Amino acid sequence: MSSHDNMPEMSLYQPVQVEDAIGIATELAGRGWLVGGGQDTYGWLKDRAKTADALIDLKGIESMRGIKETADGIEIGALVTLTEITRDPIIKERYSLLAQAAGRVASPQIRNVGTLAGNVSQDVRCWYYRRGLNCYRAGGNLCYADTPEGMNREHAIFNASRCVAVTPSDTGPALVALEAQMVIQNASGQRVVPAEDFFIGPNLDIRHTTILRPGDILTAVRIPAKWANATFYFEKVADRNAWDFALVSISAAMRVNNGVIEDSRIMVGAVQATPRRLTSVEQAIRGKPRNESTANSLGNLASSDANPLNYNHFKMPLMDNLVKRAVRGQA
Repeated sequence: MSSHDNMPEMSLYQPVQVEDAIGIATELAGRGWLVGGGQDTYGWLKDRAKTADALIDLKGIESMRGIKETADGIEIGALVTLTEITRDPIIKERYSLLAQAAGRVASPQIRNVGTLAGNVSQDVRCWYYRRGLNCYRAGGNLCYADTPEGMNREHAIFNASRCVAVTPSDTGPALVALEAQMVIQNASGQRVVPAEDFFIGPNLDIRHTTILRPGDILTAVRIPAKWANATFYFEKVADRNAWDFALVSISAAMRVNNGVIEDSRIMVGAVQATPRRLTSVEQAIRGKPRNESTANSLGNLASSDANPLNYNHFKMPLMDNLVKRAVRGQA
C-alpha cells in the first residue's frame, strides 16, 4: 500500500519559454500537469485523487511574469502572485476591486506563492470529489452532495447540472466584473477570451471549470481601462477570515456620477459553478441614487430564482444582503 506522505513518482519539465511549455503540454496531452504556484496541484497529487505522468513547471518563464500598462489598461502575467497583485500601485489605485479580492485568498503564505492563473483555474472544492469518490465530476453517475443525506452547506444554489459544486476563486468574479480578457496560447497560436466566457459550468463540461484544455496555457490577463477608477465594492463571507473559501462573495464595479449609478457590473461568487452576474440587479439600479433606499428596493431580487439544497438556504438572504451593502456603499 502506497503512503500518502510522499508524492507519487513522475517526470519534471522546467521550460523557460512559453513555446517550449506548449510543445511539452501538447505532446503529453492529458498526462501532463501545468504548475505555477502549485497550491492546488500538490494536494491533488499527494492525496492520489488525480494523477499525472509529468509536471510542467512554468515558474521559469519570465514572459509570464510582471504587471505592465498597455494602450487600453493593464496586462498581468499569469504567474504574478496574489501578493504582488495586492501590492501593485497601479492595481491598488485603478482596479482596487482585484487587489481586495486577491487579498482575501487563503493566507499570506499561500498568497505569496499562489498565482493569478492558479486562482482562476483551480478545481472545485467539494469534499466528496476531493476524496476520490466516483461522482459525476469524476466520471461516475451520482452527486453525493445532492442526496437526502448529502452535506451541501457550501454548494450551489443556482444552475446546478448533476454537479452542485461552486467556483472557489475569489479573483474570478472580480475579473469578470472588470471585463478582463484571458490570454490563452497553444500550438495553434493565441486567442483572447472574455473572463465571462473563461469559466464554464457542468452543463457545458462537467469535468472542467474553465475552457482550458490539454495544450492550452493561460499566459496573461488583460484588464481594460473601461472600469479604471470606478467605484468598487468587494466583500467575502467565510467561516474564518483566513484560509477558508467563500460561502458567498460579491464583486461590484459601478460608475457613479453625482451620487447616481450610471452603469454597473455585479458578480457573486460561491453560489454556482461559475461567477454569477446579476444583470437583473444591474438593470434595477441603473439611473438610481446609490443609497439605502435603492438598496432596500431590491428586496430578494438577487436570489429570487435560487434553488437551494438541504443545508444552504442561508446563502439566499446572505447574497441579498451583500448586494444591498454593495449598492448602498457601506457594510
